[in-house]
Amino acid sequence: AVSQALQERGATMITTSLFQLFSAYPEPVALPPSPFMTEPLHLAKPSKTRRKQASHDVQALGEALVDFPDDRLERIGISEPLIDAVRACRTIRAHEARRRQMQLIGKLMRAQDIEPVKQAVAEAQLGRVRDSLALHRAERWRAELLADDGATTRFATAHAAADLQQLRALVRNARKDASLVPEKRSGRAYRELFKFIREFEGHA
Repeated sequence: AVSQALQERGATMITTSLFQLFSAYPEPVALPPSPFMTEPLHLAKPSKTRRKQASHDVQALGEALVDFPDDRLERIGISEPLIDAVRACRTIRAHEARRRQMQLIGKLMRAQDIEPVKQAVAEAQLGRVRDSLALHRAERWRAELLADDGATTRFATAHAAADLQQLRALVRNARKDASLVPEKRSGRAYRELFKFIREFEGHA
């Protein structure tokens, strides 16, 4: 009887301890089901207008590549089929055939990483802008040099490496040629003066 009483008392103590242990923790909170786990993720599709604009942008990049020289074209890192298609397009003169070739280039472009192409085209456009600005500066200098004696000194001051004596000789020859009647003008001195100016303005 004593042994049975001890067993019952031990069972009661264990039950009490377990109850106190589990009572120390809060009851679990039921969380609502996550939509990311129970529902498919729906991404907004680009509109038809955006898809059309993106297609036009890629086509424009492909057209720009046609004007690239071969060495620059190869440095971009585009695929050989695209390079071949661009080269072939240069030789096509018929309007419809060229249009179809440009469509092929656009199709090949869409399989490319176009970021390097964008960068190459942007750099080429920037280079053309710089060349255009340098050309306008050279034309302005030539007009000033022919019209004003003091322009030679200003040019030499702005371009320390310029040979002032050579510049004066070129200006003198160009003025002499310009003073002749149109039928007797060669234009050579005029071009030589412009070439001299461009050597400095091209790096300005």
